[in-house]
Amino acid sequence: MLSHSLDHGVLVITVHQDPGIGGRATLLTQISALVEAYRPAPVVVVLDEPAAHGAAVSVVLRVHRLCSRLGVLMSVATGSAPTRRVLEANADTAGTRLVIHARTDTAVAAAYAAAA
Repeated sequence: MLSHSLDHGVLVITVHQDPGIGGRATLLTQISALVEAYRPAPVVVVLDEPAAHGAAVSVVLRVHRLCSRLGVLMSVATGSAPTRRVLEANADTAGTRLVIHARTDTAVAAAYAAAA
């Protein structure tokens, strides 16, 4: 369902498929554990096309709230314009701004630059 790597000190978490409602809690737990383990590294969550829908988007918004509380910079990369619009419309504005990109390489480069 997901994979992760470090790219120039940026934690890149790729969600490969939507977990559905039943898998949302598991996905949230897995991503949260990675964020905590690699903290304070900036995080880029990549939503592959099959994951750029419902439950996965909900998890990303929850992870953004977690990152805001922890003071961790978080970005999202997805090629889906409708998903980017949903994320922008529903992102928590009380903490750190959620940065949304169309391309993974751009998201990682921006996160690396912001953390430097």
